[in-house]
Amino acid sequence: MKFFPFSAIVGQEKAKLALICNAIDPTIGGVLLSGDKGTGKSTMVRAFSQVLPEIEVVEGCPFNCNPYNFAEMCDSCREKAEKGEVRVARRRMRVIDLPLSVTLDRLVGTIEISKALKEGIRALQPGILAEANRNILYIDEVNLLEDYVADVLLDSAAMGWNFVEREGISLKHPSKFILVGSMNPEEGELRPQLLDRFGMFVAIEASQNADERIEIVKRVTEFQKDPQKFYEKFRKQDEKLRNAILNAKAILCEVEIDEGLLKLLIETIIQMGIKTHRAEITTVKTAKAISAFEGRKKVNLEDLNRAMELTLPHRIKSRPFQKPQSQEIPKMQERKAENELSGEMRNERGKNEISEANSERRFNAIDFELEKAVQREETRHFGGRSSRDCKVTVIGKPIGIPISYTMPLKGSTDLNLLATLNSAMLKGYPVEIGDEDIRINIRKARAPKLTAIILDSSGSMSLQKRISIAKGIAKKIVEGSYQRRDLLSFIVFRGNDANVLVNPTRRYEEVFDAIENVPTGGKTPLPSAMFKLLSMAKAMRMKNLNVHGILITDGKANVPLFGKVEEDLVKICNSLRKLGVKVEIYDTRAKAFDPSPSYVELISKITNAKVTRC
Repeated sequence: MKFFPFSAIVGQEKAKLALICNAIDPTIGGVLLSGDKGTGKSTMVRAFSQVLPEIEVVEGCPFNCNPYNFAEMCDSCREKAEKGEVRVARRRMRVIDLPLSVTLDRLVGTIEISKALKEGIRALQPGILAEANRNILYIDEVNLLEDYVADVLLDSAAMGWNFVEREGISLKHPSKFILVGSMNPEEGELRPQLLDRFGMFVAIEASQNADERIEIVKRVTEFQKDPQKFYEKFRKQDEKLRNAILNAKAILCEVEIDEGLLKLLIETIIQMGIKTHRAEITTVKTAKAISAFEGRKKVNLEDLNRAMELTLPHRIKSRPFQKPQSQEIPKMQERKAENELSGEMRNERGKNEISEANSERRFNAIDFELEKAVQREETRHFGGRSSRDCKVTVIGKPIGIPISYTMPLKGSTDLNLLATLNSAMLKGYPVEIGDEDIRINIRKARAPKLTAIILDSSGSMSLQKRISIAKGIAKKIVEGSYQRRDLLSFIVFRGNDANVLVNPTRRYEEVFDAIENVPTGGKTPLPSAMFKLLSMAKAMRMKNLNVHGILITDGKANVPLFGKVEEDLVKICNSLRKLGVKVEIYDTRAKAFDPSPSYVELISKITNAKVTRC
């Protein structure tokens, strides 16, 4: 099958360069292509598979082991190498697709049925991580990947090995792959742990040049009319590019970077407020790959600038939704020694930067003690991935992690191979599996969850700077939902009614911006807000979503919904409790024993809500 030729792609030079750098130096760590639908992300990656160079592997090894490096061999290949029995084969690097519907069995490998049935041997049927070793692992819509799959990928990417401990099989094999992902940011953000794993990031945008768009239409039409003829038209250009990649790989280890340029890079990264060391490591590797690709053995300033545009954009914000110090990657300029800042000026600049950073981290107009209280709540509730306790049991469907097995249910498709074979083997050989031997998996899966932030922005919240505290808490909740991949909605109540400003979504930036710009003042229609939560919970129940309402208020209320405020709240809260909606309350009254009337205690008593005084 011939894909669209890589050399025929119009524009997108940064994305092309990022893919080429990864092929030259796989240790850069992959690239994430982020952009709107229909901008050619998947087309580009599949086209790139045609220009990838050949690699040498151990002949017959399902893991593509490196025949010249004991540290990159499976146990079987290492035994052959020690005996001098390794035979070398050459094969092209490939792009291995990871579908979003992948199961853990397919990802890490499972028992090989044919050997189990014929010989009673428990052997491994290699999975996608075996195929991906020393190749490119491509994940389309990577931001929609299930958490338990992403966790396995992160472990393999970090260690370079896939450890298989399942179904009576215990082994490991190398799994070093170039991770390439594509995503549409409108469909949700990427988990921070997975985002940082990508060495490079490129924002893909549709061309705004009329001539380029016309050329794109012509080339796509020509390709669809006769793919083979179109491929031959660009074959020589693709081969030229492949040779350039091979030459770059050959001289990469000889490429050097001056100490002065390295120091300038580090200073620039520190000034940008980037904390991860991956920033400078991947930038240097990328700059060396660019230099090698252009046939040079010494990195220059332009190489570093081009590399920074690829390796730093997704690292500018040290935390989700934090405003970066600079929206663009600055161009570094060489400085002569006599023009460098004196030590005194450097110290003064450092003090100013620290002061500005501290100011940004504080909530607006919140005193030191209140900020520490909110930070403690953030650590307790949102530190790590605290939603792991929100699990559901799934029987007969390949979702989640298997924990046991049972007899089959009607419509079950998730076969437990080991349990099924064990049952059949009790009858002797040859193994014959009957209906009575079938066993299916019982799995634990993360329960889908909607977090609804309900923010009081009435006039009473404007007093004593309560709204600033409330917004700060709401932002922490958004960050926690971002890390856990929860759906998120935002309800605001003020004046005579409550409004759903953001419907359930994973576009966390939208919620964050809504919090920033929420208006304040007016009456306090608390019953209306709780009724909005009830209506949303009923709608989400049809989608099997757990709903968690987080109310941030001072507990005041003076606008009834049906009759009287207290009666309305009692009816609505009873309905929420019966529906199984978990409620949590952040009480923003400033004093620990504020004598003013509040409905916090009433709501908490009926819904069993946890109350945090802030």
